[in-house]
Amino acid sequence: MTGRPRLAAVLFDRDGTLVEDVPYNGDPARVRPLPGAVEAVELLRAEGVRTGVVSNQSGIARGLLTHAQVRAVNARADALLGGLGVWAYCPHAPGAGCACRKPRPGLVLAAARRLGVSPRACAVVGDIGADVAAAEAAGATGVLVPNAATREAEAAAARWCFPDPAAAVRALLAPRAVESGGAR
Repeated sequence: MTGRPRLAAVLFDRDGTLVEDVPYNGDPARVRPLPGAVEAVELLRAEGVRTGVVSNQSGIARGLLTHAQVRAVNARADALLGGLGVWAYCPHAPGAGCACRKPRPGLVLAAARRLGVSPRACAVVGDIGADVAAAEAAGATGVLVPNAATREAEAAAARWCFPDPAAAVRALLAPRAVESGGAR
């Protein structure tokens, strides 16, 4: 994070990064943290780094989910992960042209504002290129944690790439590791 302020916040994508990706999940009982997710949040909390979640939830616009269901799933994830500071989600369909849907920067900017930090002092950890692109568009650092949904080209293009959220956070907390380009 050369030339950047000290890391003040880490914003995570929800599905496929912090919790198992269950398409259009409206059932809190189906929420399962992914390996490294709880540890990542604990590491950040121990260092006094703020946390949040930025998530596209197009199931609302598609009529597959309600805002109440998304909030219930978020609350369950929050409880399982030990509590994150801010939860921000985009309810719009992919073609809606809104400013909040990743890869646009709106969610990242809103979460940073709600946390009271500069986007430049934030990192965004996600599992697809749209997460990294949203971070970069907002002036934040984008970090990829690939999974089966991540395209090869997205992983190849990512400047910082780690096997799980805890590894990503350990690197973010040790800036020299991030400046060297991260683990592959």
